[in-house]
Amino acid sequence: PAPQEAGARFYPLHALSVANIPNSSRGKSSARSSTIPTPEGLQSRRCKLLEEDSPMAQAGKRQRQRYVTKMGKCQVNLGNIQDKKRFLSDIFTTIVDLKYRWFLFVFMMCYIITWLVFGFIYFLDAWVRGDVGHRGDPEWRACIENVDGFVSALLLSVESQRTIGYGTRMVTANCAEGVILLMAQSIVGSMIDAMMVGCMFVKISRPKKRAQTLIFSKNCVISLRDEKLCLMFRVGDLRESHMVDAKIRAKLIKSRQTAEGEFIPLEQSELNLGYDTGEDRLFLVEPQIICHVINRHSPFWDMSAESLRREQFEIIIILEGIVEATGNRALAAGMTCQARTSYTEDEILWGYRFEPCMSLEKGAFQVDYSRFEMTFEVQTPAASARELHELKELEQQEHSTLSLYWDHLLQPC
Repeated sequence: PAPQEAGARFYPLHALSVANIPNSSRGKSSARSSTIPTPEGLQSRRCKLLEEDSPMAQAGKRQRQRYVTKMGKCQVNLGNIQDKKRFLSDIFTTIVDLKYRWFLFVFMMCYIITWLVFGFIYFLDAWVRGDVGHRGDPEWRACIENVDGFVSALLLSVESQRTIGYGTRMVTANCAEGVILLMAQSIVGSMIDAMMVGCMFVKISRPKKRAQTLIFSKNCVISLRDEKLCLMFRVGDLRESHMVDAKIRAKLIKSRQTAEGEFIPLEQSELNLGYDTGEDRLFLVEPQIICHVINRHSPFWDMSAESLRREQFEIIIILEGIVEATGNRALAAGMTCQARTSYTEDEILWGYRFEPCMSLEKGAFQVDYSRFEMTFEVQTPAASARELHELKELEQQEHSTLSLYWDHLLQPC
């Protein structure tokens, strides 16, 4: 739009967009473009500029990077972390956060390495004491019986740690180091079992997949509700097992420039969804429409339908609660489920409402999720909430003035 192009002339591009944050690649490209072009490259540059002015190129420029995707994934990559030892200090969480392929690899290697290490120690002990060369000698008092090579020592290690005990290979009481070695392997095996089985249980029972059945509407709408301009979106739960103590929050992500010239990228501000009245705590049995009242404390107080087209921001919605199947207070900290989504400025519909998706059929309420995304247009003023508030105050002032003038005329002389 023409206003957006005019605004880009007076303000830097990174101050108007969330995703257009200055980076190294942009600095390199600007440095390269500052060189004087050769006469042979004028024609190619002219063709390039014509291609950039095409509608397809303009549409590609308007497509920007989201801070949070519609599926709730945060598009933030952490790099250049110098102190990697912090991850080893919390090894339990580090293992649980691994992807499944790496988690299974670590799970198997913990057992395989301990089996190999203790198997090598068993074989070394049997070889040093001469048990390998005297196998089958009835007069030989062996420390480790029926071990004639590394493979048999490895089988002894597996049988000892997993308490299988086939009875063919065993540690006897003829040597003290064999008894100590068996005790050490039992303790190490118990520690590995407690660690890895605990990690496996936590990773499987994490309610991340529960968020896949928590859905949000594709668009936000802005319309009047109770004579107040409100920003609304819809949230629903597809499962019959409901969320316990569900709470919802909203964050506004927008870059801005301060009066001193400081550029603040991706500044986060809170959107009130009824925190003071308790409306942010949901009984999420049926789809609900979440409402943000645009008042003087809202960041959208000065935003109108026309200025919405020029703005660039992102609204992050966070819905969290406890899975009902694991709603025990003792497991509440580990069983908290969180679902996220985001809305950009082009996904906000001014002057629309959501269609009802509930009906009463056969003595029960029926939810039709095919109407979950449907909206319809309603009559909504294009002015901002501030302008509507000032207009309403002006009308009240004029009404009070007329009433006082009328009362003065009715008074007797």
